[in-house]
Amino acid sequence: MRPLTEAETRVVFEKLGKYIGENIQLLVDRPDGTYCFRLHRDRVYYLSEKLLKLAASVPRDSLVAPGTCFGKFTKSQKFRLSVTALDFLAPYAKYKVWVKPGSEQSFLYGNHVLKSGLGRITENTAQYQGVVVYSMADVPLGFGVAAKSTQECRKVDPLAIVVFHQADVGEYVRNEDTLT
Repeated sequence: MRPLTEAETRVVFEKLGKYIGENIQLLVDRPDGTYCFRLHRDRVYYLSEKLLKLAASVPRDSLVAPGTCFGKFTKSQKFRLSVTALDFLAPYAKYKVWVKPGSEQSFLYGNHVLKSGLGRITENTAQYQGVVVYSMADVPLGFGVAAKSTQECRKVDPLAIVVFHQADVGEYVRNEDTLT
C-alpha cells in the first residue's frame, strides 16, 4: 500500500471532479478526521489516517482491503470508478438524475436510463457530465454520464438514452465474487 503519485492523484481527482466538482476537499478534510487515498494492487482505497496507521502493521500479502475501494486503474492507466464509492459521492453530487419506479429495475440490471424512465434531472446538467442516479424516494442507485443535456432531454423521443450506465448497486449481487 502506497500513496498515489502526482499523476495518479490528478487522474483520480479529475474523475471524482466529474461527479462532485469542488467538493473533493470535503472528502479529504472531514470533521471526524483526515482521510486519504492509497493505492494497493491497482485499486485506490479511501481510508482515515488512523486506519492507515493500523493497516501499516499488516503484511502486504495479507492485506485485502484497507479501506473503501473507490475504483481501480486499468492496464492503460485510466481510472475506473467503482460502485463502492457511491455512498461517498452521493451526498456531494452536483448533478443528479431521478428515475421512475418502473425504470429502477432496468437500471439496476445494468441498462442505460431512457427518457421514458427519467423522473427529474438537475437543471443545467451538461452533456457528458457525471451524474448520480437516484430513485424517486431519494435513494442513490448508482452513477453514470449524462448522454443529453437538460435542455435536450426535454425534446428527445421517449426511447432515447439520457444517461449512460456506469455503475449501480445491483453490482453487489451480480459481481459479489470480484468486488473488494
